[in-house]
Amino acid sequence: MSYEHDARRPGSEAFAAALRDAVNARDVTLSWLQRQLKARGNRVSMATLSYWRSGARRPEGAQSMAALADIEQLLELADGALTRLLRSTNRTGPLGPNQFPLDEEELERAVIEAFRALGAPYPDTSRELTTHSVTDVGPDGNVFFTITRSIVQSTVGTITSIPFLEINPGVPTPPPLLSAVSGGRIAARYSHPDGEVHGALFELDRPLTAPDTAVVEWSVEYPPDYPATRDTGHALAQKCRELLVWTRFHPDAVPDWCEEHVETPEGITITPIELTGGTSVHLVRRAFGPGALGVHWGYGPRE
Repeated sequence: MSYEHDARRPGSEAFAAALRDAVNARDVTLSWLQRQLKARGNRVSMATLSYWRSGARRPEGAQSMAALADIEQLLELADGALTRLLRSTNRTGPLGPNQFPLDEEELERAVIEAFRALGAPYPDTSRELTTHSVTDVGPDGNVFFTITRSIVQSTVGTITSIPFLEINPGVPTPPPLLSAVSGGRIAARYSHPDGEVHGALFELDRPLTAPDTAVVEWSVEYPPDYPATRDTGHALAQKCRELLVWTRFHPDAVPDWCEEHVETPEGITITPIELTGGTSVHLVRRAFGPGALGVHWGYGPRE
């Protein structure tokens, strides 16, 4: 999913021209490029690639920007050679409130302590523009792996790192393994003494000066001694253009019931989700936040 607009905007022509030149210099076709991207896990249609090359559209979503990074490698370009041509149109726009997404003061205090321990300012001066969070559920019905891809933006000054936290209100847990997949490295880790907040400092590949953006990807693995967990989601301190929460169940652990949880500083809304024979559920929200979007599931009668 991505934000792609038909209208031409400043920078689109320069990007399109550079993409055309790179394709011609490499002496390849868009069909070849699409096949190579598909092999790398980036499914971009021929129509989309054609739009990018002509300048009719431009890549802006998390998936599109990840594909663009692969295109730079496939066309033997320097990192950022195409991406930087899109920066001129970045703008923070209306930022809206930056506030703790959950209505829990004690938990927010623990988060502030985590930020301080990681050497990060609170509140964070970056924001997520587009985030895709994918969770895999094992045959026992519990979460075992989550991977998140996000376009992040500096809103004030220059940032070199971003704190990412795992929060489990009311449930002390051992620290899960947070790992950097792409876009940077883990520079520091922290676990709050109450066991409800664990975090890592994600050091970016390059500094971001407002309103620059970057694509980052990180994963979370849950150890064998982690408490049984049958909920997942993503929380935002500021409004996000698009948030996707995709939960994929093992074929032997498709739940009997499932619920959507939306939590904001004003309260919680719970809505049943109909399972129609598939093995996954996905939630999408646009212009969402501050708040948390999550999925909760179970087996047998709803307790």
